[in-house]
Amino acid sequence: MRTYLLAVLVNNTPGVLTHVSGLISRRAFNIESISAGYTEDENVTRINIEVSVESENELDQVVSQLSKLIDIIKVVNLSKSPSIERELVMIKVRATKKERADLVNVVNVFRGNIVDITSENVVIEITGTKRKIDAITEVLAEYDIVEIARTGAIGLSRGPVPVKAM
Repeated sequence: MRTYLLAVLVNNTPGVLTHVSGLISRRAFNIESISAGYTEDENVTRINIEVSVESENELDQVVSQLSKLIDIIKVVNLSKSPSIERELVMIKVRATKKERADLVNVVNVFRGNIVDITSENVVIEITGTKRKIDAITEVLAEYDIVEIARTGAIGLSRGPVPVKAM
């Protein structure tokens, strides 16, 4: 299976995210991550979908089916064009006073931030590629990970051409 990142521009209407995710899941394709948010146009929502498919033919099928939905403006496969992909993760780690100094060093190596410290826990924020997020998660597994929240991938096309013009 291969994962692709799709940028889907849709009309900002109630239920459109349900229609998009429902169409993909009804076709038995796996959604690895999905996120939606406002764009520079208040009438348009951008949905970033990481979808796993067996072949490019299946991917073309997903894109074709999505394009047929009423509220879809544009579907672009960012995995096939020059693009920038990032993911955000927040990781809560149980840490003693002695472990905190080591955690600070780990976070600095990964260019992350410590966003909260309590007497028992440290919350770490990291932004980067999926590989970077997986790597810090693996390193922090040596500690007691209490909780992880990941956004999934979001992406933008590189260069002057926005997705809406692709």
